[in-house]
Amino acid sequence: MSRDLDRIDYRILQELERDGRLSIVELAARVNLTNTPCSERVKRLEHAGLIRGYRAMLNMEKLGLGHLTVVQVSLAATGGQNSLDDFNAAVRRIPEVESCLMVAGSFDYLLTIRTRDIVHFRNVLGDKVNRLPGILQTNSFAVMEVVKEGIDVRFAP
Repeated sequence: MSRDLDRIDYRILQELERDGRLSIVELAARVNLTNTPCSERVKRLEHAGLIRGYRAMLNMEKLGLGHLTVVQVSLAATGGQNSLDDFNAAVRRIPEVESCLMVAGSFDYLLTIRTRDIVHFRNVLGDKVNRLPGILQTNSFAVMEVVKEGIDVRFAP
């Protein structure tokens, strides 16, 4: 589908990524289209799976979850699919895990974990993360500041 996208499609994606609550009228004005063609393009982008959904961006600080930690996870063994599947299923059940990425490199997974504070994080690490199946080692890094979130689709072809 990406080969079929034109400059206006990328502009629509960019505007919706910035504010998914834009009305078609406002979106059309921002991308210099009339309402009907804009609406049709959005539906086409949704149908093609380029727009997977819409959601609110929550203020974690105001929700009392302002402490963000990045955790590198190394598994004892990754040779069998069961060990990966077991880990993946178990990590999905930890509500404090914001994201879990399987990576190639000197460790196996990268987790971002949201907690109230360092004490809450310590409890999550000890009581939940370190008890995940197959854990060999973890390394934790407290995030001091989130400098950038999200992607700007303008760099796309």
